[in-house]
Amino acid sequence: TTGNKTSAIVFVILGFSHRPDVNIIFFILFLCIYIMTVLGNLIILLVINMDPVLHTPMYFFLRNLSFLEICYTSVTLPRVLVNLLSSDTSISFAGCAAQMYFFLFFGATECCLLAAMAYDRYRAICNPLHYMDIMNKKVCMQLAASSWICGNLVALGHTTFIFSLPFCGSNVINHFFCEIQPVLMLVCGDTYWNELQIILAAAFVILMPFLLIVVSYGLIISSILRIKSAKGRYKAFSTCFSHLIVVTLFYGTAVFIYIRPKSSYSLDVDKVLSLFYSVVTPILNPVIYSLRNREVKMALFKMRMKLFPPNS
Repeated sequence: TTGNKTSAIVFVILGFSHRPDVNIIFFILFLCIYIMTVLGNLIILLVINMDPVLHTPMYFFLRNLSFLEICYTSVTLPRVLVNLLSSDTSISFAGCAAQMYFFLFFGATECCLLAAMAYDRYRAICNPLHYMDIMNKKVCMQLAASSWICGNLVALGHTTFIFSLPFCGSNVINHFFCEIQPVLMLVCGDTYWNELQIILAAAFVILMPFLLIVVSYGLIISSILRIKSAKGRYKAFSTCFSHLIVVTLFYGTAVFIYIRPKSSYSLDVDKVLSLFYSVVTPILNPVIYSLRNREVKMALFKMRMKLFPPNS
């Protein structure tokens, strides 16, 4: 049957280059990025867990984000590293589906989590006197759990839909992992309606949280402008700056990749953009949050003093 033929397909990941010397350079680069991403986000997790000062709603969400970034990067980079040193870059039908599911799962979860973080900043700046009552432990847990559940549902729906379609002809995925659009190009027949459904679903998943972020920051900016002192305005805005940078980096590339028609695709450009939001952004997040945040820098200093006390 068609279903049996489809499930028996073995895909081939094209990757970046067929030249061994270039692949070695890519391997060293991506290995360094992966190690730094995991270590950077692990340090953020450890610092937040160890310092009671950071046991607040904002850092609860940052802890979720750091864990998410480790998972997100681990979906693609280990496989990329293996493929760069191997002549066999094939991946099974089930393996490709699993990789797409987890990539979408963590990506959609991050969309929702960034919206939850924007809501937290809105409450902190616009309702400072009631902030801890509104953003209590239960509410934070519910927002985080909702983000993970939403990410799971989105990933499950997209992956099931795409991999239930018939595949035929070429089995070469012109990408460095099982991304939606390159896989969809291998589906038999006219995929116009499939693409339209995916674009609409992606628009909902990406734009709904983004709309919540925009509304939250609209209210935040309005509240900041009412603060009379320049110092007060700077202090209020500085608590949001790191989050704004992360949102811009993540959504800027995600919107460009997923919410556009097939006719405008350039797979080489898409590889670079996918590389940016799936590999570069996760390594930047701990840097952005640690360099722009005085409390995190103080906690890092205290942790360093505990681990490496000065000689008396």
